[in-house]
Amino acid sequence: MRIARFSIDGNVAFGAVEGDKQDELVLDIIKGIPFADYELSGTKVPLSKVRLLPPVLPNKVVAFGRNYADHARELGNEVPEAPFAFFKPSTSVIGPGDDIQYPSFTRELHHEAELAVVIGRMCREVPRERVRDVILGYTCANDVTARDVQKREKQWARAKGFDTSCPLGPWVETDLDLARANDLTVQLTVNGEQRQLGRTSEMIHPIEDLIVNISEAMTLLPGDVVLTGTPAGVGPLNVGDEVAVTIEGIGTLTNKVVKRG
Repeated sequence: MRIARFSIDGNVAFGAVEGDKQDELVLDIIKGIPFADYELSGTKVPLSKVRLLPPVLPNKVVAFGRNYADHARELGNEVPEAPFAFFKPSTSVIGPGDDIQYPSFTRELHHEAELAVVIGRMCREVPRERVRDVILGYTCANDVTARDVQKREKQWARAKGFDTSCPLGPWVETDLDLARANDLTVQLTVNGEQRQLGRTSEMIHPIEDLIVNISEAMTLLPGDVVLTGTPAGVGPLNVGDEVAVTIEGIGTLTNKVVKRG
């Protein structure tokens, strides 16, 4: 099931996305929330009539860096032996179609296409064999980064945590099993030109390792998001660019870069 979060006539709801052709997609409005018992209402609205929002509002976004060897090397970094985590605040999250605002404090804004894991239940110290039980589904992410600030300041709070630096969407795909999620094509285009292309099977640490690693340290809550790293090919974004992340079996997340007003 593809679960979207959307607004219509000032109201916010979740809905199940139905259909195959983009111009014929409809939303069956969900009664309840996807993190608890819910049912489909049977009330359907065309996707074209709503505004898609970030598919979840995470309490926290846990991101893992340098999880693709080629990406680590392209920036001159060593490949870490253990998963390497950092955080993006909830205020960094935007949805499909929302603008990425180019911050005034950077001159080198980069894109990073990533598979995002959405947590479905409260969990802590998750054993490897139980990881699939705590995942609601998967969505597309763009870990937008102020690269010059990242290099200059060493720690990454401002470089990766600024407002609009975490586009998510367009929806959460719940029907992917864990084995499949660990072998998906991830690609990114800027103005229609392909910049990144990789597979999640190239990750140094698969999804299970990432969930085990972070849940050893902290409680994950329903709706929390885990970013799994980006393949090689990261590069600059400029004002006016349209950037699209497409992940096999999930969909496409598209955002435009604008000057921060």
